[in-house]
Amino acid sequence: MTTFEITKDAHLTKRGDCIIAVSADKAGNELSREFRDALRSDSSRLTITIEADSEKEIVHASGHPQLTLTHTTDLVVRKSDYVSNRTLATHADKVAKDFSRALVKKMQNPEQTIKITLTVVIPTEF
Repeated sequence: MTTFEITKDAHLTKRGDCIIAVSADKAGNELSREFRDALRSDSSRLTITIEADSEKEIVHASGHPQLTLTHTTDLVVRKSDYVSNRTLATHADKVAKDFSRALVKKMQNPEQTIKITLTVVIPTEF
């Protein structure tokens, strides 16, 4: 496992061992144009905050110039630099297997609401 995935699909299969959230309200193609353009900057950094009640995980990753963000259901964060139309970010410092067991337990509850916040920053040089 070198990824984690967020999907708009309402359920997952046993093969979906990297899916951390289902029934998402946005996919890559629904992110704002400004956000997608910022993620395509060579130097962009993405912070992904995942919250379930009091449990929280923060993931840092990179944008990539080749991101298309056109997939209609999925967002995938990767440790590698592989890019597809599902890819949200690359070079993540954490993936599904790295999340705290307390958060994973919360995410396994089908009634649990998960809040995911995406913040992109393009560092400026002086």
